[in-house]
Amino acid sequence: MADHAFVTLATNDSYGKGALVLGSSLRKYTSKKLAVLIAPQVSDSMRKVLSKVYDDVRVVDVLDSKDSAHLALLERPELGVTLTKLHCWTLTEYTKCVFMDADTMVLQNIDDLFEREELSAAPDPGWPDCFNSGVFVFRPSIETYKQLLHKASEEGSFDGGDQGLLNSFFNTWSTKDIHKHLPFMYNLSSISIYTYLPAFKAFGANAKVVHFLGKAKPWNYTYDSKTQTVKGNVHDQTLIHPEFLSLWWNTYTSRILPLLTEHGVVKDASTGLKALSGLVCSLAFSCRFCRDEEEITEAVSQLSIAAAASPPPPSISSEERRERWEQGQVDYMGADSYDNIKKKLDTYLQ
Repeated sequence: MADHAFVTLATNDSYGKGALVLGSSLRKYTSKKLAVLIAPQVSDSMRKVLSKVYDDVRVVDVLDSKDSAHLALLERPELGVTLTKLHCWTLTEYTKCVFMDADTMVLQNIDDLFEREELSAAPDPGWPDCFNSGVFVFRPSIETYKQLLHKASEEGSFDGGDQGLLNSFFNTWSTKDIHKHLPFMYNLSSISIYTYLPAFKAFGANAKVVHFLGKAKPWNYTYDSKTQTVKGNVHDQTLIHPEFLSLWWNTYTSRILPLLTEHGVVKDASTGLKALSGLVCSLAFSCRFCRDEEEITEAVSQLSIAAAASPPPPSISSEERRERWEQGQVDYMGADSYDNIKKKLDTYLQ
């Protein structure tokens, strides 16, 4: 229907890249309208590129919970601005929408989501009685928008971001109507692949939407255009499955990078260098746009030297390791890496 739309949000140019890949993946499978909400911080050149992929590009004010106490529990202070997502309820020219975070990517047609009612969403892997707000079905309504703003201002959010607020507002999701529980395949979180690998082996091929949860996003990694492989990682609690990560980068380099180059968002089509620039920016948090290729190369070299100079972490006992797991302090870059976990599981499954 013409009054249905997929909606996403980009609060800066980095998330604009994610929105472009999401939009491109949607275009492959649907003829529905595509809308993107953007914050004033998104550059004019990025807005032009977004308009090439999205039917509706709309600038909205940034809503920030400023709830540093709760956000500190998640160690994710940047999530406060995700309350800007609430503006999606103002898109009243549409009767029903599906919101998707800019760090998601569509793998199959998901138009059947429009058969669901508000608020339909998949369970969150961290607390399954809560839904994950990365993908949800909703009905735009100014009245709902006002009620959400009122609840945010009066009560805040138990996690400081949109997910806590929306779960408090739509508080019967876990108990009232199972039809509003989307299958996990509509919001397959990257972290779940590593915490429940056997299930991913059994059901992962049916995934419809992959969600790159965590601090590290696809655009923070490095990409080798010659070998078409993704390399390196950033310091984060979450790993991303390499097949999905490669698919994201293949979409980015083949469909998005030419548009970004044409409109001057990036200087050239040297994908490896631009990927490195994103990595440096994500680690340094000091520049909005990478301006000089030599500076990027030097920064990466310094990071590599610093990493090489760092002494290896001391070994710990199995008891200490178990305690760290229980506290959520998992060494995903070392002993608890994907390869090591997979090897351990394979020995049990054989």
